This record gives sequence, structure tokens and C-alpha cells, in this order.
Amino acid sequence: MGLTSRTTVYAMVALAALCVALLVWLWPRFAKPGLWQVLGRLGAIGVTQVTIVAAFACAVNSSYQFFGSWNELFGNVDTAPVGVTQAAGGNGNGSVNGISSVHGAALVQPAGDEQLRRVSGLPNGPAAAVGRVESVKVIGRRTGVVDPAFVYLPPQYFQKAYHRMRFPVIVALSGYPGSIFNLAQYLRVSQTAGELQSKGQMQPTIMVMIRPTIAPPRDTECVDVPGGPQTETFLAKDLPEAIRSVYRAGHDASAWGVMGYSSGGSCALQLTMRNPGVYTTAAALSPDYRVKDDPTTGNLFGSGPGRQARVDGHDLMWRLKHLPVPQVSVLVANSKHGEKGYPETQAFIKAVRAPMRVVSILPESGSHNFPTWVREMPAALKWMNGQLTFPQDVVPRHHTKKHPTPTGTPTPTPSPTPDRASLRAEGTEPRPTATTHR
Repeated sequence: MGLTSRTTVYAMVALAALCVALLVWLWPRFAKPGLWQVLGRLGAIGVTQVTIVAAFACAVNSSYQFFGSWNELFGNVDTAPVGVTQAAGGNGNGSVNGISSVHGAALVQPAGDEQLRRVSGLPNGPAAAVGRVESVKVIGRRTGVVDPAFVYLPPQYFQKAYHRMRFPVIVALSGYPGSIFNLAQYLRVSQTAGELQSKGQMQPTIMVMIRPTIAPPRDTECVDVPGGPQTETFLAKDLPEAIRSVYRAGHDASAWGVMGYSSGGSCALQLTMRNPGVYTTAAALSPDYRVKDDPTTGNLFGSGPGRQARVDGHDLMWRLKHLPVPQVSVLVANSKHGEKGYPETQAFIKAVRAPMRVVSILPESGSHNFPTWVREMPAALKWMNGQLTFPQDVVPRHHTKKHPTPTGTPTPTPSPTPDRASLRAEGTEPRPTATTHR
């Protein structure tokens, strides 16, 4: 039985119910005085409580997909380097299950769609009319990481008028422990992007939904751990390389952005400020601004004379004060009431200086949860998309330039800044800070 299967949940609930029934039935026998009877009572209560908690945890995990398998739960993840396999079968143009490969190298491979089938509201119809979401696994050429992902391809990706166009990409990161299921089902990344694009409020964009937890159950906070998981390398080098090798994604950094919620938002800021040649735009919903060790992370920065430099390098406030600021654009979101990170967000906004730019979404109230982030998603996506370059031509691989939209093709209206009136109505109006220099 799979960890996330309904069968597992029902089995755990049945076991918990059985333990409760046995406890009630056997309690009179344990009620007598004596050491063994006392130990019996303690043992029966302990076992019953453990099974009830386990059943509840399995039910929550089945819904939110924090851990996708028993191996992930217990940390038995295969970390051996992975070879690049050749695409097999397909339709004669190097594609497998609709996933095209370049020169036969498959850094993105088809994956099981068990989680995808459980997501509601996904495109249902011809791809050229509604787009498509693919379930894949991304293989890191440098790190050997194999990470599951959902990739949303907009309708234009399959239309003849766009067949020579490279599309902008937004990478969406889950929080910890999180999963791509959370991004698709609860944050509704592809559904929101599809709705905005159909209304002409967002350019056609590829959305890559992926989790930064590459070595579960450890939380690596998008850090290259000395002697450990290389999360930053995977997300800043392996992932863009893999996506570009398979999909018609923009080659220039101006076409790439990254967003996330909670620790995924922290990762988005870290990746963009530390790798401005890869990601030029970030949106962070309820992020932290400094990476630090805790029980879920272990020692992220190693020891020895280089440790403090690594710690400082992942403290964004320290970087803004001591290092040249990158030429990137970021959006940060935090509720004034209901979230504890509001003061830190204000301090970050005030610390940003040119050529970096920052805007914010600061609703009056909200919590550290999906309902709040879902409210903020449309504004964040519209703003991000307005910063990204589109279209880029396929043929000149290392020379990107803007082209006119093909004749007869509807032109989406870019939104560099979200519509303020509508955002006021939603309570999520982005508020540009005083620092808006390019």
C-alpha cells in the first residue's frame, strides 16, 4: 500500500478503531491494583494514542502529499548519480508521451500521473485550446537529483502560429515539506495562470511546479550543503538546463522567474538574488529573509573558517547591506495582521536599493495558509509575467529578441503592474516601495 493511498488511510483508521475497542474491553482487567496492571494501563493508552495520531497523520498526508512514499518518510532516498537516458518510442520526432527531447537526451522524463489525476480544475480538452499539464521527473545532470514536477504548457505552445517561439517560464516552489500536489491542488498555480491567460491578463507562460525538498525528509532551504544535498545547484543550474533541453523555454534570464510560498518563497528570493543570471524576477509569499539551522534542516553550512561566510551569504538583509545589489525585480507578500513576518518584510522593502526593484502585496489581514496565498496569486502572477520577456525565437539559440505577434493571433495584454482598483477590491493591492529604480 502506498503512503498516500486511500487504502492506507482506511487501514490506519480501522487499526485505531480496533485499538480503542480493545482498550475499552480490556480496561476492567487493568483496573486491579498491581505493577503489571499499571504498566498494562499505560501501554494500552500509549498504543491507542499512537494509532490515532498515525491515522490522523496518514489522512492529512494523503490530502496534502507532504511525503509521497514510505521511502521519503523514512529518508530512504536513492542519491546515486543518474545517467541520462535516451528517449525511446514516440512519434518519430524524439518525443515520449508528448514530451519532446533534444538530441535524444531526456533530462525531463514522463512520470506517473497518480497525483495529477487527483488535482481538480486542470485543462480538459484539446491542448491547442486549453493547454496541458504534464507529470514529469526532472533529472539533475550535475547533482544526480531526480525530482517530480508538473509542467503547465499554455494553449499557444501547441498552436502553429507560435511554433517558432520560446516561452517565458515561472518556476513555482512548494513550502516544506510540501509537494507538487499542493502547488497544483491548493495553490492552483496552473489553473490561475490559465484563467489569467484566457482573459488576456497574462502572457502565454510555461509554469513549472516543483518542490525544493530534494532530500526528504530533510529541509535544505535551497542551500548547497557542504558534503550534502546541492539544492541551489539543482534549482539554479540543473532545472533550467533540463527544461530548456525539452521544452521551448526562453534561453535568456529575462524570460525566467521563480515564485513560492512560505519556505518556497524564501527560496525564490534566495535563488534570484544569488543567481541573477538565471532568474531575474521573484515573487515570495510569506517568506523568511535569512536561512538558519533548525531541527528540520540539520547543519546547512558546515563548519570551519568558511561557515560564517556561507551563513552571511544566505542572509538577504546582510547581502543588501554589504554586497552590490543585483539587477532583479522582486515581489514580497505578507499580511499586516495574522502573519508574524510583516515587520521583517517592511525592513526588507526599506533595505532594497537600485538597481534592484521591489513591490509588495500587504493585505490588512491573512494567515500563513493557502487561502491567503490563493488570494495573492493572481496579482503576483500578473506582476511577474509583466517583467518577463516574450516571445523569443527558437532558432537563434543565444540571441534573443522580441518579435511581433504572428498575424491573426490574439495578443495578450502584458500587465507590468497589476490593476490597482481590482487589487483593492481583493484586499491584495501591491504597493511599490520608494525604491523603484531600474
